[in-house]
Amino acid sequence: MSLKSHVSAFAVAALFASSGASAQQAKAEVMHWWTSAGESAAVKVFADAFAKSGGTWVDNAIAGGPNARAAAINRMVGGNPPTMAQFNTGKQYDELVANDLLRDVEALAQAGKWREVMPKPIVEASLRNGKFYAVPVNVHGQNWLFYNTKVFADAGVEPPKTFPELIETGEKLKAKGVIPLALGGQPNWEHNLFRAVLVGHGGADLFRKTYGARDQAAAKSAKFKEVAEVFGKMRALVDPASPGRNWNDAASLVITSKAAMHFNGDWAKGEFVAAGQSAGKEYGCTLVGEGRLVIGGDVFVFPATKDKAAAEAQDKLAAVLLDPATQLEFNRKKGSIPVRLDVDVSSMDVCAQKSRQVLADPQNQVEAMELLSPPNFSGAMQDAVTQYWNNAGMPADTFVEKVVAAMRDAG
Repeated sequence: MSLKSHVSAFAVAALFASSGASAQQAKAEVMHWWTSAGESAAVKVFADAFAKSGGTWVDNAIAGGPNARAAAINRMVGGNPPTMAQFNTGKQYDELVANDLLRDVEALAQAGKWREVMPKPIVEASLRNGKFYAVPVNVHGQNWLFYNTKVFADAGVEPPKTFPELIETGEKLKAKGVIPLALGGQPNWEHNLFRAVLVGHGGADLFRKTYGARDQAAAKSAKFKEVAEVFGKMRALVDPASPGRNWNDAASLVITSKAAMHFNGDWAKGEFVAAGQSAGKEYGCTLVGEGRLVIGGDVFVFPATKDKAAAEAQDKLAAVLLDPATQLEFNRKKGSIPVRLDVDVSSMDVCAQKSRQVLADPQNQVEAMELLSPPNFSGAMQDAVTQYWNNAGMPADTFVEKVVAAMRDAG
């Protein structure tokens, strides 16, 4: 149901009143979903920096991105908004903007020259009607393959360069008694794995046609079916205990040498860091396939307010989030890289440096699903992917039909 059917003049008036009240208490309530070990360490960097600037950070962490976003939206619609709320870079807050529930931060963006120091896809994904309505804080690559270097060495295998090669490598690892591929067995992580195969084996153009243009002819192509078949073959590399597993628990299997590989965004790197491991030593990272990086990230949005003190608190938060030193420390713990491309990453780990090197060429920057797709289509694709993944008997042609139907329904 659209937000427009819920928002009333009374709710907006209550929003303004409550925002002012919270600001007078000199507190900034921040809603987010960073609850894993690595994520918690990262968000603490922001909280500590805000405290040093004279603010009081009131942490409201809600596990699970969809849960946290829904709670934040309900708070805004209901007239009791937080000071700041986390969303993914992309289209998730479109209706909040359309209903005047978010404050634009264009003045801050112009003063900070955000358009000049941030990657173009991130900038464009943060604009609505030519104005910034969100503060980007990082760049996440979503299609990294993390691997346990000792497990690979013991098995005598090298990091795979293609997906067919990955499947062959996985079979060799399975023969050694190790889980080849650790997967968070939840629909969003199954979908994330599919997108990694789509961009790596199918290519950036097919990825954009699928999630951006929702091109039915592209979905019916031989190449898309080939991607589906490769994806289906990867079921054999995942252990039977995968269904329902959290993503950070899947990463932990690689960290503890129980599994060899794990596909995820580079936020997973935060789990390796929290476990005391170092990139290039205990674990490695690589892009399988064409070497393109699917990029998204995290942003924070500010509920609209007419209270001057509340707006000043939000300004202070924005300054803290994008401070170069804070950017470096936050992203070091989060696993991402600074959204500011003018921040020197030479002190960061080799995976972060590899990410920056890849993104130095705009041709390697592929917009994440969240930047390309409306939520209804993303959800329909996720349903199709998880049905296919969890039904080994489903032919690739049937999966293709589900994808085409999702495209048709999305319009």
